[in-house]
Amino acid sequence: MNALEARDIVKVFGEGDSATIVLRGISATIARGEFVALVGPSGSGKSTFLSIAGTLLRPTSGTLRIVGENALGLRERALAELRNRHLGFVFQFHHLLEDFTALENVLMPVYGAHARVEADWHGRARALLARVGLADRMTFRASKLSGGQKQRVAVARALIMKPELVLADEPTGNLDRANSDEVMRLLRELSQEDGTAFLISTHDESIAQRCDRTLSMEDGRLGEVSQAAASAHA
Repeated sequence: MNALEARDIVKVFGEGDSATIVLRGISATIARGEFVALVGPSGSGKSTFLSIAGTLLRPTSGTLRIVGENALGLRERALAELRNRHLGFVFQFHHLLEDFTALENVLMPVYGAHARVEADWHGRARALLARVGLADRMTFRASKLSGGQKQRVAVARALIMKPELVLADEPTGNLDRANSDEVMRLLRELSQEDGTAFLISTHDESIAQRCDRTLSMEDGRLGEVSQAAASAHA
């Protein structure tokens, strides 16, 4: 069973003369455990496609399956449960709650899914923070962490529910090269260890070159490029 199957995804914003076609029949499949880059110029539709793949935005037409389930056929509550259970998100801006600790931020998806957060969830959150090199920062408020540390907390938060697919939109866009390399190394290792699929939107050719394969978006259309050609599209 694939982590993601998108077929003939079309997205139109507006109506009539003001209508803008952003996605023009996108089809893509991401297998479990795959590490896939999504490249293309700004405005090509990458973020829109990630939002649809993450069930945060509904397409105008097309089909979307998350771990085999028809995501577009679900009511909002069931869709939210599917999103929380099977998907993780890492964004360019970490979106942490600044007054909460690193540990509390990682546990936020668990709070949304369970009435009580049992000890084993706390154990997993601590283990993830240790895995991303923040064992000594768990009780620090997010406001006291550096940009690179905040993004590593965001990575741990994305993985807390053991998702089959993580969608990452420019996850290193606000980081310097050293922190960018560290975050990508962690994502790759975690993908290999846990069998989690990643779809990573990026303009950074070095990131695309680290992925199993590269998808290229241009003018709302999607194609696959060889690793040798990826840098020309990133």
